[in-house]
Amino acid sequence: MAQKTSEKGLAGAAAPVVTDPGRVRNVVLVGHSGSGKTTLVEALLAATGTIPRAGTVADGTTVTDHDPAAVRQQRSVALSCAPLVHDGVKINLLDTPGFADFVGELRAGLRAADAALFVVSAVDGVDDSTVALWEECASVGMPRAVAITRLDHPRADYEEALQDCQEAFGDNVMPIYQPMLGDDGQSIVGLLGLVTLRVLDYSQGYPPRAGEAEREHLNPIADDRNALIEGIIAESEDETLMDRYVAGELISTDALIPDLEKAVARGNFYPVIPVCAGTGVGLDALLDGLVGGAPSPLEHELPVVTGVDGSPRPPLSCDPDGPLVAEVVRTTIDRHVGRVSLVRVFSGTLRPDQTLHVSGHGMAERGHPDHDADERVAHVYAPLGSQLREVPSCIAGDLCAITKSGTAETGDTLSGKDQPLLMEPWSMPEPLLPIAVVAKTRSDEDALAKNLGRLVAGDPTLRLERNPETHQLVLWTMGESHADVVLDRLRAGGVELDTEPVKVALRETFGAGSKGHGRHVKQSGGHGQYAVCDIQVEPLPRGEGFQFVDKVVGGAVPHNYIPSVEKGVRAQLERGLVAGFPVVDLKVTLYDGKAHSVDSSDAAFQTAGALALRAAAESGQLTLLEPVDEVVVRVPEVYVGSVMSDLSGRRGRPMGSESDGEASLVRAEVPATELVRYAVELRALTSGTGTFTRHYVRHEPMPAHLADSARKEHAR
Repeated sequence: MAQKTSEKGLAGAAAPVVTDPGRVRNVVLVGHSGSGKTTLVEALLAATGTIPRAGTVADGTTVTDHDPAAVRQQRSVALSCAPLVHDGVKINLLDTPGFADFVGELRAGLRAADAALFVVSAVDGVDDSTVALWEECASVGMPRAVAITRLDHPRADYEEALQDCQEAFGDNVMPIYQPMLGDDGQSIVGLLGLVTLRVLDYSQGYPPRAGEAEREHLNPIADDRNALIEGIIAESEDETLMDRYVAGELISTDALIPDLEKAVARGNFYPVIPVCAGTGVGLDALLDGLVGGAPSPLEHELPVVTGVDGSPRPPLSCDPDGPLVAEVVRTTIDRHVGRVSLVRVFSGTLRPDQTLHVSGHGMAERGHPDHDADERVAHVYAPLGSQLREVPSCIAGDLCAITKSGTAETGDTLSGKDQPLLMEPWSMPEPLLPIAVVAKTRSDEDALAKNLGRLVAGDPTLRLERNPETHQLVLWTMGESHADVVLDRLRAGGVELDTEPVKVALRETFGAGSKGHGRHVKQSGGHGQYAVCDIQVEPLPRGEGFQFVDKVVGGAVPHNYIPSVEKGVRAQLERGLVAGFPVVDLKVTLYDGKAHSVDSSDAAFQTAGALALRAAAESGQLTLLEPVDEVVVRVPEVYVGSVMSDLSGRRGRPMGSESDGEASLVRAEVPATELVRYAVELRALTSGTGTFTRHYVRHEPMPAHLADSARKEHAR
């Protein structure tokens, strides 16, 4: 059963409240799907007494996987916050999905956090997508640490996983604990601190028994310990340490640990900690590492802030007494309490009964029109998964939740009413997998529109559009799993809907000149209709649109009826001719016709104009046009050949490749009909490492055999 959101909170769990930003750590857990992030969060919550016992992903009872879609799929599909307290420090753990479809949730977690904990399975090691994420964190200087998990699995290999991390993540990725095996020579039952030389014995369970290392423990770890100490000293601000170490001086633990913690907080050193959620191994070591090594919000550079009109503002600091600036990092709609916004406060203090200014700008192309509004916050909550526990305030550097906002969307800035501000938005990937949805009945159309609006408000990676040419309602998603979750949420909201194949906006044009004769002569009810017109049709270059030229001489078509002929031609162009697709890039010249002094009318000449164009199409050569997009694919160098070959197989024209730092950019022009499912197929081709962008370039003639198939499909 999925857990329900409750404003009363979780029984027995006191909501942590802090008054000093220096006593907060915001840590986002990242890693591939199945690496054990959610299970690790659950174990940490139980170890600190935040929850009475750990739930399981299989049973759907974990704190952070409370979304019904996550319970069904048995994997995280959304960002979730789980705070705990260790040694008087509040640690906001941000659990993120590991599947690539939910990268928007991951980006939101990175925005809300000050450090990243990479969770790597001792069974599966490091995949390419995790490496790409490491590089992304490196580009913004985010401090990182590594937790190697699932040590109790029969196929677990800690040493191999550690080697994978060091090869994938580069220099200064070093273990600070050495696993100790049990009597069976296989299971890990203890940890030996490489800096502290303390033994943590978990053979009797959690919490461990601690003691000093025995002499026989020291020789096997000598090389690893020396490498670690040298790495710490290399990052130390004390320039004498290296000389003293080389001279043979024994550097004390008290001298090393502060330098280690500073190096981690600055993003220069990346500790590796073995952890097992099932046996409790390393949980306390990890918590100590997060408290000591992860930076506090006071050490994190704040995003750029402007006025709502874009005017510059002075840089902010993480000051509880400063101007209020917060950001909505996630928005959900709960059927019990309405809209729930997860908020990171960057400056000032957010309090109940406070009037806020809500600003959202720069996302109009994704269905988020620019908006500004003043709203009153009734309550402030500390979230624990789906549970909301009321707190008296939320200071700069901390995370909280607010409910029942009428306008707040993911990415919006919350600021003081008297000093409205706008935060620089974070980078979000473009959704590139389209899904066409249609309500089953007319009564479902209103519910579909309402629920779609709610989903788009909470998910910046979801884009909604009604295609003006195909008239389909299209949801642009990040991939099949993302689409499945979106459709599940729509249906859970009581909407009966279907999906249908996505139609590409094809067009028609004339391949050669032609003439058409339109005659509309009809007698009905004593009112005659008489109009005759003759037109010349000529194709125009791509993108030239439509031109109408009047070359009637001698008044064969009275001047006042000529606009009617043009109106009729334009209407037929929109309706299409042979296949029903809009007709473009055409010059129509009206050169002759006839009228009747009594029976001619505007309507009659509109009909004649349309008939003349249809007659020209019957005797002319019609060409079906398809849109062509420029595609830019970013992939590791090893996949460049495969990607270029695949694009060529899609009737694409590769335009070359170029280096882009750690990856390569492949450019090509590809028909849009070949790109409908490219987001899914590229991911499979590149093991999840490939990304791409696309933009419309022009329409081009479609090959004859494909055009015939498209016309037959459209006629069904």
